[in-house]
Amino acid sequence: PQANDVASRIYQRMHLARGPKIVAIGGGTGLSTLLRGLKEHTSHLTAVVTVADDGGSSGRLRRELGVPPPGDFRSCLVALAEAEPLMKELFQYRFDGGTSLAGHSFGNLFIAALSGVTGSFEKAVRESSRVLAVRGSILPSTLANVTLKATMEDESTVYGESSITERRGKIRELFMEPAGAPAYEEAVKAIQEADLIVIGPGSLYTSILPNLLVKGIRDAVRESRAIKVYVANVSTQPGETDGYTLADHVHTIYRQVGERLFQYVLANSDVVPLPEEWGNKAIRIDLERIRGAEVVLEDLVNKEYRLRHDPQRLAKTLLNLYHGHLPQSRLRSGRVSEKQENVLQAESKVGE
Repeated sequence: PQANDVASRIYQRMHLARGPKIVAIGGGTGLSTLLRGLKEHTSHLTAVVTVADDGGSSGRLRRELGVPPPGDFRSCLVALAEAEPLMKELFQYRFDGGTSLAGHSFGNLFIAALSGVTGSFEKAVRESSRVLAVRGSILPSTLANVTLKATMEDESTVYGESSITERRGKIRELFMEPAGAPAYEEAVKAIQEADLIVIGPGSLYTSILPNLLVKGIRDAVRESRAIKVYVANVSTQPGETDGYTLADHVHTIYRQVGERLFQYVLANSDVVPLPEEWGNKAIRIDLERIRGAEVVLEDLVNKEYRLRHDPQRLAKTLLNLYHGHLPQSRLRSGRVSEKQENVLQAESKVGE
């Protein structure tokens, strides 16, 4: 049995080594969900992560120690880790109330402390990757101390990622200060060398756009010859995208950073009404309004928790897309099959 186990591991490593070079751009839970699925298909994985987070434990460490917010990096480390389950649980452990450490996760503190020991945040993430036996690389989109600024529909201005979400207003436009924040060179290089670039899933205004607002990142994506896919969320996000349809998500990216960033939009086809108390709505698929990209509809949702993607379903569909094995639900905007018409009809009832 032991020999078989060793042989199995060798075969798995050889299989993963033959996988495509994939760059995933985003942040938050959406990015870590994607990475958990993709790591079963390739060892050439790079996550490009936003550094705009200013809330919770990450925000406190950012303000008090002057380090980039470590939370999203921690989640990506755990998602890609090959270490024992206990080590992963340790990194995710969050201290309870009653102490000055309340709200902090051990992983955030570890990365912050390692930043001091190694002299840089990027070295701290790299060494943390070694501790957790991470499969792939995790890189910041920029190392600049950036702040998000949103102009709202009521003409007010809101500063800070957490404040933008808490405001729960309609966002007209998102900005990053400083506007000329330089892209992290290793992230740009990874994008240039990628075979497949995946944007999302994740919070539109606070995970995805903060990366693309870094000029060097979006220029590298636009100029890349890789297969490029935008993965739409399966549901709206209270405080950010209330009432947004699939086309609203796509066109918000176009409006903020320009078109030609991706050839495909990947969206969930298994749409059912969500419980009212969740505050989220299933994303309405309005194909007729989408331009500039081909839409792929596929069953991608986590059946037990319908606010999230299923990591394995999502990864498998992306790899099929990359290899040219497109699912039957492939379509161009405006061309709707009978199966897809049923999806649209079911989805339209969600918004009634």
